[in-house]
Amino acid sequence: YPSEFLVQKITEENQIPVHLHVSVSLQYVAGLKGSALVEFFHGNIAEVENEELRHLMWSSVLFYKTPNVEVMACVLLSTKAVYFLLDDSFVHADEHQSDFWNKENSDCENSSFHLSCCFVLKLNDLQSVNVGLFDQYFRITGHSADHIVTCLTRDSYNTHTFIQQLMAVLSLLARTPSPEPVDKDFYSEFGSKNTGKMENYELIHSSRVKFIYPNEEEIGDLAFLVAEKMDGLTNLPSLNILLYVLAFQVNHVEGSAQNTSSLQPKTLILTSSDLFLFDEDYISYPLPEFAKEPPKRDKYQLTDGRRIRDLDRVLMGYQTYPQALTFVFDDVQNQDLMQNLTLDHFGE
Repeated sequence: YPSEFLVQKITEENQIPVHLHVSVSLQYVAGLKGSALVEFFHGNIAEVENEELRHLMWSSVLFYKTPNVEVMACVLLSTKAVYFLLDDSFVHADEHQSDFWNKENSDCENSSFHLSCCFVLKLNDLQSVNVGLFDQYFRITGHSADHIVTCLTRDSYNTHTFIQQLMAVLSLLARTPSPEPVDKDFYSEFGSKNTGKMENYELIHSSRVKFIYPNEEEIGDLAFLVAEKMDGLTNLPSLNILLYVLAFQVNHVEGSAQNTSSLQPKTLILTSSDLFLFDEDYISYPLPEFAKEPPKRDKYQLTDGRRIRDLDRVLMGYQTYPQALTFVFDDVQNQDLMQNLTLDHFGE
């Protein structure tokens, strides 16, 4: 153990996305190759001796207890648990959550020893996995608020690969079987549904973990919300969401030593007439079973919206993925100026 193919595959996956910055400790992990990576896992992360490392992925993650802090993590999937090796800057990012993270080793901060926090979610504690719209992210839910993590892969391929690997590993778990369901006849099973729509695309794995996928109503709800933000300028039936993508808005920070740019996570939605940027809550919805009250903020909050017909030009960077796009709009304060002039000129 492990096979050469698996070692090679994990080595290939051990690459930090170029646009995201990580601490020295995670850069060290990203520099490990081949058997050194497997040895590092067994020597520093694995909790039991006989667990196998099956998959590695770099992703931004959000925790239910700290919904506003997105942090870079190396996600390691073994036959026993999912490990999130976190950027050490996260521990100090939110002072209110000091009880969430154990700070015993704070005396190591000023030495040359680089510390990383590792958050462990045991597969036996896993209850459900919610896959986001268009596989841009997924949320893993355990038995309490401390055990809810969203991975913002921003990449359908990475999401799909991780879910496939997770299902394969869960199949190895020896869980007590569910009690036998009461036999229902065909008509009572399928006859009570009045609509042709499925209530939820829900797959219950043999390990009893639920995999929940968004249904078509979620897109309908999103289209309705977008139409609301457009102040009724278009009729809802003709409104089509052409693109939904998790992206970053680039804000240039001037005055620093070198003009750096900070990346603000945004949800970009393109319709046939408008381009929208939303702040989206990726961690609180759908509500976990133990939630006593709804989240403090809505799932989608509009931050910017522009009409496509006001788009002047699109500038494209020449770097490799991820691609940078700059949208230049005509800066007209009163969007309907010409229309109003026309009405006044030609009368009723």
